[in-house]
Amino acid sequence: MATPTHDYDVIAAAKNWRLNGTPRQPSVPVGAPTQPAVPVEEIFAQNVFTIELMQQRLSKPVFRSLLATIHEGRPLDPSIADTVALAMKEWALERGATHYAHWFQPLTGSTAEKHESFIIPNAGGGAIAEFSGKDLIQGEPDASSFPSGGLRETFEARGYTAWDPTSPAFIMEHPNGATLCIPSVFASWTGDALDYKIPLLRSVEALNRQALRVLRLFGDTRITKVYATAGAEQEYFLIDEEFFFRRPDLFLCGRTLFGARPPRGQELQDHYFGSIPERVLSFMSDVDYQLYKIGVPVKTRHNEVAPGQYEIAPLYEHCNISADHQQLIMQVLRNTARKYGMVCLLHEKPFAGLNGSGKHTNWSLATDTGMNLLDPGETPHENMLFLFFCAAVLKAVDEHQDLLRISVASAGNDYRLGGHEAPPAVISVFLGEQLTEIFERLGKDTRRHQRRWEGLLGLGIPVLPPLPRHSGDRNRTSPFAFTGNKFEFRAVGASQNIAFPLTVLNTIVAWAIDEMVTELEQWLERGASVEEALRQVLQRVYRQHRRIVFNGDNYSPAWLKEAQLRGLLNLTNAVDAIERLTAPKNRELFTRYGVLNTRELEARQQVLFEQYSKTCLIEAETAAWIARTMVFPATLTYLREVGQTVSQMRSLRVPCQSSERLLRELAQWSDELDSRLTELQETLRAIPSNGAAERAAYIRDRVLPSLEALRPVADTLEQLVADSLWPLPSYREMLFVK
Repeated sequence: MATPTHDYDVIAAAKNWRLNGTPRQPSVPVGAPTQPAVPVEEIFAQNVFTIELMQQRLSKPVFRSLLATIHEGRPLDPSIADTVALAMKEWALERGATHYAHWFQPLTGSTAEKHESFIIPNAGGGAIAEFSGKDLIQGEPDASSFPSGGLRETFEARGYTAWDPTSPAFIMEHPNGATLCIPSVFASWTGDALDYKIPLLRSVEALNRQALRVLRLFGDTRITKVYATAGAEQEYFLIDEEFFFRRPDLFLCGRTLFGARPPRGQELQDHYFGSIPERVLSFMSDVDYQLYKIGVPVKTRHNEVAPGQYEIAPLYEHCNISADHQQLIMQVLRNTARKYGMVCLLHEKPFAGLNGSGKHTNWSLATDTGMNLLDPGETPHENMLFLFFCAAVLKAVDEHQDLLRISVASAGNDYRLGGHEAPPAVISVFLGEQLTEIFERLGKDTRRHQRRWEGLLGLGIPVLPPLPRHSGDRNRTSPFAFTGNKFEFRAVGASQNIAFPLTVLNTIVAWAIDEMVTELEQWLERGASVEEALRQVLQRVYRQHRRIVFNGDNYSPAWLKEAQLRGLLNLTNAVDAIERLTAPKNRELFTRYGVLNTRELEARQQVLFEQYSKTCLIEAETAAWIARTMVFPATLTYLREVGQTVSQMRSLRVPCQSSERLLRELAQWSDELDSRLTELQETLRAIPSNGAAERAAYIRDRVLPSLEALRPVADTLEQLVADSLWPLPSYREMLFVK
């Protein structure tokens, strides 16, 4: 008979987790702090080369020159590089750094770094710490091993990293030292962008140029810079590492490929915002402490809807810095979880039948004078600006639904979109009833409308209606929602680099502003007042793009039908979305604003196709391996045990229909598993080798259906085979052991 084994693993997972890299002793309280209790204001950004530090360590001329580059976008003066590098090196050495690295974001979606030591041997046999302006400004990593979509080949390996002075350098500590990390861009020697940051910075500048045109038209000359702000809410799962390393699918794919639904999931709705388990809270506090030190302004932490799911959210920042900080948040979450004997899962759908994990990306427009252009404001001037920019967003989202969908397209996000509180693949905008009615009333005689709402502000001019001051979003099903003073893009996946969605948002809004301000200028040239010109433009824009506004239930089947009648896209899978990236209108858009040239755009399409295909193939091959070497043997072992029992009962002439029925059922599902496994392996052998798009389409149409057909068979067997024999930790174990 089988000997129970993995039940003891559950007990070990609950008791023997590590604290700070060593097993927790029984005498150590669960919630014992791993970091000294230091006021947040004392540790915040202590490992960041901040503006304040620059001012203290640089001469006034050098500081002013660098500040002009950071805040005003002026070209970096190469003559100050050595001075800045010296100050940065001295500060880093004081903080315990032994190495420096250009920290960049290749098209893998994660970050990369090549560490260089500060130490240089000298002629006397000793060594000195050296870090020059050249070292600061430029690095030369091998570009051939990063995804490039054909922009670079192995025999053309040269690539360059270049310092991005608009994102501050920071120090990452580890138990045996520290590294100075220099946020950088990554390009080929021909100047093509090989990363996510270069297009993001280009899109920021495109947005700035167009937004300033509007402000000048409204007579505002004080504002000299407009930029996008962002803050992304990171959702994640935590499971004990005892289970993680016993699940090859989690270890290799980041999600469970098999797993029967547990008796209890999220049905009781008792996890959301519930009391945080002490072990998890200790982990969260450690994460916060590390992020504070590197200047990441994390604000919120709480239990999410699914058991074992949590969220961390920062304050809003310049979108370039926000994108950098999001990468750091993911890195710190993963690294810190291991200290507490857990593993952080950032996949969009690690557990079937439960909430997926997203990264709700909040986006707005800010000025260097502190104005939020998507806040209704308190004066007629601000109200008019708000209406203009809000309408520009509607126009941008409607005309470029495909790009927004492409920006969140991945194999993982395909499992999340449209299920368990994730928005569907149809892109629409939630405005709320009040703001929607205001746009509906544009151009009508407002004197005929006597309805009043509490908390509304008048525009001060009779032709425009009042605006809601706080019309908060309560529609959690919308993919793109107005939430009072910003828009929230909810379709972004948990594992994504938010730089690409932000690049798309910035670019399409820059386009919409450009189109609308050009029309405004034409009205003004014909002698219209600013108010009348604005009314005409807003009226036309909303009438043309009102189809994108939907305030109802995005999960409703009726909405999908209505969306089709409205002519909205429903790109249900990543392949259908990605193939639209290089459509003529998208080529023209990105080249028009200098964000991505044709080569760069085509390269990104190839990379997205390849990432989709490789991700799905890894999953399919892993599933086949688990089914053949773990599930099938466990089934046969139990089948033999039940068969022996049936044989013994027959020999004793003791009737036992239940054992015979179980034997037949096991044999039937065992054969079904073998049949489904054979089908999957045959589809894998027939994968075409021609073209990234064709390969991705085949995998979507042939491999994934075979993979999905295999799962229910294995999940059924999990519920039939003796628990002591089942080789994989179950959902009920992974989700509820804290």
